[in-house]
Formats: sequence, C-alpha cells, structure tokens
Amino acid sequence: MEPTSGAGVQAYYAESAERLARAYESVPFESVHGALLDLLPEPPARVLDVGSGTGRDAAALAGRGFTVDAVEPVTELRLVAERLHQGTGVTWRAGALPALQGVQGPYDVVLLSAVWMHLRREERPVAMRRLAGLLAPRGILLITLRRGEPPEGRRMFDIPPEEVADHGAEAGLVPVRLVDEGADLLGRDAVRWNSVALRKERAPCPPL
Repeated sequence: MEPTSGAGVQAYYAESAERLARAYESVPFESVHGALLDLLPEPPARVLDVGSGTGRDAAALAGRGFTVDAVEPVTELRLVAERLHQGTGVTWRAGALPALQGVQGPYDVVLLSAVWMHLRREERPVAMRRLAGLLAPRGILLITLRRGEPPEGRRMFDIPPEEVADHGAEAGLVPVRLVDEGADLLGRDAVRWNSVALRKERAPCPPL
C-alpha cells in the first residue's frame, strides 16, 4: 500500500509542484510549527521528514543543525525541493507511507506535516507502527492535521487528533501534546489545523 502514489493525490501534487512551492515556501517553518518547537531535541539529532514536499521544513531543520533525511513520493516536488534547498545538507529520497521502504532508523524526530490526512483508515495503524519502529527510545513523532471538508478530486480525510493519539498508543507511543492551531496560514477559510506530538516510551504490545 503506497497511498500517496494514488490518483488524485500524487497527480495533483505533481501537476501543481511549482505553484505549491510558491505557497508553501511563503510561510516560515517557525510559523507553521511554533507550538511544537520546544519539543525538539538538541541538534545534531537525527530527523526524518516524511512527505517533505518542497523541502521547507527539512531545510529549516537542517539549518538549525539537525541531521535530516527527507522522504517524498512525488518526483516533481522532490526536484523542486532539491533545487530550492541545495547545499543544506538534507538527504532527499523517494518513499511513501505506509511502507517507507528503504528508510532505516532510529530517528530522534519524525515529522509529518500535512501528510497523515491522505491515509485511508486501514492504512493508518500500519503507518503508525512503521513510524513508531523508526523512532529511537524517547524519540518524538510530530504530525500536523488538516481539518475541515476535504477538497473535491483529492483523496483526503478529516482525521481528529484523538484518533491519531489512539493509533499511537497501540504502537507504544504516548501523547505529549495536542494543539488546536486554528486558522490556515494560507488564508483558506474552510481549513484549520491540529498538531499532535507523540513520544516513544515503550515497546508496542505483541498481538494476542
């Protein structure tokens, strides 16, 4: 299962890569993730940016001294990221949830910014287990969730943060912070955002 490669998801981002880059790069990393920045460990901790898009977050984290791997399934977005943020030290690669094939932890931080809402219901627990397995002990998983009615023509789901926390608990992660970020920074009236921070405190329970 590679959800971000599906029609209506990858195709949209591939066709809109340059336009999306202008929009995404116009909003500073600190404005998007300000409510979570105090949870970051000290650099040069290892960070994985899943669904890294045009590279804004990955480049900002590298600029703060972190060791950053960025995974993006859409070739067009990945090429834009490599062009806009060349020389930042980020390692760019292809990959998609829930499998994230070839990605090897452990990571001190795993970031998913505006990615989780593309996963189907049956994919979410699988993806969470995979992400939990990539975290180092005491590692932290940061997820931002787009809320509101999904746009037509794209596979997207309005996922509450409580569901994310429940999947995290099943994978051995404990909630650290659930944040109502409020209004969309790009000015879209029908869109609001939540953030979820989960920490790896224990190994997941084996299946019965």
